[in-house]
Amino acid sequence: MSRRIPLRKRLSVRLLVASVLIAVCSVAATAWLAVETTTRALREEQGQVLAEDMDVLARLSGYAATHPTWQGVDELVRSLSEKTGRRIALTTTDRTPVADSAPAGTSLPPRAAATVDPLRTDTYTERGAQRSGVDPRVVGPYRLTAEERAKLAKLALVRQKCFARFGIETAIVKTPSGRPVLSNDDDVPDDCADGRLNTPTPTEEKALADLTERARRCLGGQDVKLADALFVGFDLTDRSPVGRYQLGKADVPSGSASARTFQACVDSARRAQLDPYVAPAAELFLGGGDRTAVRFDMSPANKAKVVGAAGLVLAVTVAVTAVVATRLVRPLRALTAAAQQPPELHVRVPVTTRDETGILAAAFNDLTERRERLEAQRKAMVSDIAHELRSPLTNIRGWLEVTRDGVVAPAPELLASLHEEALVLQRVIDDLQDLAAADAGTLRLHREPVAAGELLGQVAAAHRVAADTAGVTLRTRSDGEPWLDADPVRMRQALGNLVSNALRHTPADGTVTLSARADGDDVVLEVTDTGSGIAPEDLPHVFDRFWRAEKSRSRRTGGSGLGLPIVRHLMAAHGGTAEAASEPGTGSVFILRVPALAGGASGPGPAPLQ
Repeated sequence: MSRRIPLRKRLSVRLLVASVLIAVCSVAATAWLAVETTTRALREEQGQVLAEDMDVLARLSGYAATHPTWQGVDELVRSLSEKTGRRIALTTTDRTPVADSAPAGTSLPPRAAATVDPLRTDTYTERGAQRSGVDPRVVGPYRLTAEERAKLAKLALVRQKCFARFGIETAIVKTPSGRPVLSNDDDVPDDCADGRLNTPTPTEEKALADLTERARRCLGGQDVKLADALFVGFDLTDRSPVGRYQLGKADVPSGSASARTFQACVDSARRAQLDPYVAPAAELFLGGGDRTAVRFDMSPANKAKVVGAAGLVLAVTVAVTAVVATRLVRPLRALTAAAQQPPELHVRVPVTTRDETGILAAAFNDLTERRERLEAQRKAMVSDIAHELRSPLTNIRGWLEVTRDGVVAPAPELLASLHEEALVLQRVIDDLQDLAAADAGTLRLHREPVAAGELLGQVAAAHRVAADTAGVTLRTRSDGEPWLDADPVRMRQALGNLVSNALRHTPADGTVTLSARADGDDVVLEVTDTGSGIAPEDLPHVFDRFWRAEKSRSRRTGGSGLGLPIVRHLMAAHGGTAEAASEPGTGSVFILRVPALAGGASGPGPAPLQ
């Protein structure tokens, strides 16, 4: 019965919604990634430009710190411009040109990028930079003479060797003034602390005296010793001088108003002392050149482009999804319609594609064919069961009725015949019960170690009388001593069915042989006869239920047709297999393969035929 599927549950609608969601997420993710990538690129570009700006400012500040005027700076400006690819211009504070990498007459940018003043800078970040804002490369009157440098170099070498004796590795570094200092000298051994290396030279004493006088006048004549403070403050060691002023005998409290006044006077005196040795302050202008940072412009026009592109992507997604969904759903609808038909119609679905849907349609058609075959087998099985039960029941009923009516006396021969018919019924019912248990998965096994040779001997002994009666020789053979992990009762039942079947199809003077051998992790049991054999077209059906090679054979000569199916199910329950091979006129062989007992699947040489 056909049912209408709600719209929200239809496969095409779900596929369309999923595709739209995927498209929206893809567009959003792409836009986010583009924004993040562009932002990161802009930041990296800005960081690179900022680093270049700082380098240009530091180079120009260094030039001003070592030259009293800007004369000759043009060559440095041109080299920096070529290196950065940007315009670099220097002017005085009143915009008078000093140096410019651009052609003459080119207008300057509206604002200066920075002021180049080595006496008032906070952009110098190398070791030794001072809080006062004075570039440490400004040396002025503190530059040592050649004689003083040579003397201090010897003292530095002596102290380095003294440190080495105590296991302290140091390096000699020269400061801008020419004074050598030792690195890594925070912990000075007492034997090395002679103070000779740190003693101010005559040049430094003279400059310090001048600075002390300037600071004293700024402080209104206050007598303050500045030697220690200035010795540290002018980077004559490799230590950072920030906040390390030692006021000596003045003893001004740190953080007080007097301390701040003292530091302001020292800074002012230092700048006044160094001013004649540096170039005057200049304005630095930087142009974009070829490396101007690209702005991420999200103007209304750009936003409209993004929205339009997203809409186009969604439209294409919807169209493609609709086409694909239609092609996918069409065979599924055909499958649904075919599955909803009554079982007796056996409708087949045409296979139009080779994708998963086509494979599903082919599988459905195979299932339909299997259902047809199973239905035919079911009908045949019901007919065969009725036939197998009707004949003995009819015989039993007939003999009982004539005996009840007094037509026939209950002689021992009659009772024996009725007993035989009852046994036939019992065997058919037992076989059907075993098959039902196997189909339901309730066939229980009681596994235990079983010797294959002993198992074959028991089966042969049970059928020895029947074999002698039929004039057939029954033999057993075991290659080695293989052991099975199996249920001995069920194994005797399976082999007994094969032996009974072989005896029925083997003429007098024929031979039926039971053999066992080990094959890897399995034990192979074979029942071979020299009977009439099985035709090739009948061989695939020997394990079908109620199948007989000769339809005219009765149940007394041809069996019930359930023995071989039971054998196959018993082997499957043991985790093994059952196979058959035959050549018409020469006989048949039935092969059972069962898991061997671990460690017991082999033994001595083959046993002789019995």
